[in-house]
Amino acid sequence: MKALIVEDDFTSRLALQTFLSRYGECHVAVNGREAVEAFRSALAAEERYDLICMDIMMPEMDGREAVKQVRAIEEAHGTLSPAGVKIIMTTAVSDVEEVMRCFRELCDAYLLKPINLGELLKQVRSYQLVP
Repeated sequence: MKALIVEDDFTSRLALQTFLSRYGECHVAVNGREAVEAFRSALAAEERYDLICMDIMMPEMDGREAVKQVRAIEEAHGTLSPAGVKIIMTTAVSDVEEVMRCFRELCDAYLLKPINLGELLKQVRSYQLVP
């Protein structure tokens, strides 16, 4: 599994990276703009990401905008979201409207902080990215 962790908070980023690195290669980005560039670069190098853990509230570009751009890049390359990278929103935003907005914008799952690592693993396994 190849994962991209998009998180501006160091502690949250480190926790996710430490946990997910047990299951494969992990890259990090500290905002949505870096995430979109990392995604675009990986796609161009034919080294796609399998999973993106995306925070919502970040500087420069928020997670929702980054998800829109990632899905647009996939679509431009002929990949529709069900076959694309799995995107799990990892955020402290618990507002129902925000949750629904993220699913409409084609995220695959939504986990509230502090992230329950068991629940994260359950989601990743449901995508058959790890045994």
